[in-house]
Amino acid sequence: MPPPVPPKGNSGKVWGVVGAIAGVLILGSAAFAMIHRSGSTGGSSGPKFRITVPKTLAGGTFTLAKDISQQANTSVPHDGTNAHGVTSAGGQYTSGTKSLVMLGLYGTIDDPQEAVDHTLQGMTRDGNTHVAVPDKKFTPTGGGDSLTCGVDVREKMGQKITVPYCVWADSSTSGNVAETDASDLAKNPSSIDLQAFADTASKIRGEVTKPL
Repeated sequence: MPPPVPPKGNSGKVWGVVGAIAGVLILGSAAFAMIHRSGSTGGSSGPKFRITVPKTLAGGTFTLAKDISQQANTSVPHDGTNAHGVTSAGGQYTSGTKSLVMLGLYGTIDDPQEAVDHTLQGMTRDGNTHVAVPDKKFTPTGGGDSLTCGVDVREKMGQKITVPYCVWADSSTSGNVAETDASDLAKNPSSIDLQAFADTASKIRGEVTKPL
């Protein structure tokens, strides 16, 4: 678990902690998605893709600060009831006061929708995180496959931290992105433009997903 949240005025440490919190949320949710049962729908067929960790994301907006692929591979099972032969890849990225964590899994996913559903459940199972804006599907502006996005709020040592996120999955990959902003830790969740965040997440999905 991340260390206690420091005072808001200490922006450098705040940035590090909020980034760690976002990482804990999506690493935990990925592991949760792997160990829960769902029916097999033939995920082994069709094109195969892998998840990469580029130096920048969202058209250069975010810059890689730390590759968390090794940590993810240690934390996330390689085989579960809904995914098999899984490799994890991810990174923590920064843009000004914003920290964005991207985590992807690739292998064989039996039921992509179940993977998304269990990922969402995993984000709030720690007891310190609750749903602030319920998840729903968003179609990226200009078209493309939908993503499931929402806003969670995590509370640690009395400090609330707002975390918008998006999740997606198909037969060979799944991915999560979560963002925090040290300049406005407890931003009003309902003020977040989730369509805009979904558009950014869709762009990220395209940048990190490559054919095998």
